Amino acid sequence: MQPRHENRTQYFREQEWTTRKFVLPLLRKFAQIDGHASVLEIGCGEAGNLKPFLDIGCERIVGVDKTASKIRKARNFLPDGSQSIELLCEDIYDVKGLGTFDVVLVRDTLEHIHGQERFMSFIKRFVGTGGVVFLGFPPWHNPFGGHQQMCKGRFISKVPYLHILPASIYQFILEASGEEKRKVNNLLEIKATGITIERFEDILQKTGYGALQKTLYFINPHYETKFGLKPRKQLSLISAIPYLRNFLITTCYYVVSPKDSSLASEKHSLLSYASA
Repeated sequence: MQPRHENRTQYFREQEWTTRKFVLPLLRKFAQIDGHASVLEIGCGEAGNLKPFLDIGCERIVGVDKTASKIRKARNFLPDGSQSIELLCEDIYDVKGLGTFDVVLVRDTLEHIHGQERFMSFIKRFVGTGGVVFLGFPPWHNPFGGHQQMCKGRFISKVPYLHILPASIYQFILEASGEEKRKVNNLLEIKATGITIERFEDILQKTGYGALQKTLYFINPHYETKFGLKPRKQLSLISAIPYLRNFLITTCYYVVSPKDSSLASEKHSLLSYASA
């Protein structure tokens, strides 16, 4: 049986399902998403997150990813005649002439990006008047924040918090467990780019974003389709404790907008800590 993380068809369907059920309703609180809406996803992979927007009939949908194999698969997974979706195999910093969008998606991507402050500052150019940015990412210190579940070794793939070890020890364990060099390098890169809630919120302040809503999950909504687990928001008490909360939260959902936008001006003070 093909491992879950290698079954890209299943991954596409799971991404589509979670975005349709959880991300899209959240975004509709802050943006009008209909046949006139425009959507950009950065790090779109196989475009599973964009499929619900295609089904709604959004006027313009753009996915950008620098991995060619993922863009090829996206074109195969999307239905024939998906004219409103434009898929670009490029680095977002190199894309020209995209214009602005009502919604910018960055889902399960931020934790892989080097220079996250630069990235957040850069993507403001894509946010249209009244537009919003959705960001979903796992805090680095959560049990599997290092993505070690992708390891081929059955034991090592199930060890929580393994990625928090010093890099040299972590690398030694991965190599001793027989993980191939490419996988080890990928996991070490994730260790280098992993992000905490505190650092992310500091980046929002430095780059001029206002948070419209923030939801911290004890059980990731994506786990419903992956493992049959009902999503659960983290307790407000735990969510309010800096640093400790990173160990006990599996994903963060943020909806943000530039502070100089009309939407942020109206709702800049709204920062929702969801409780169970």
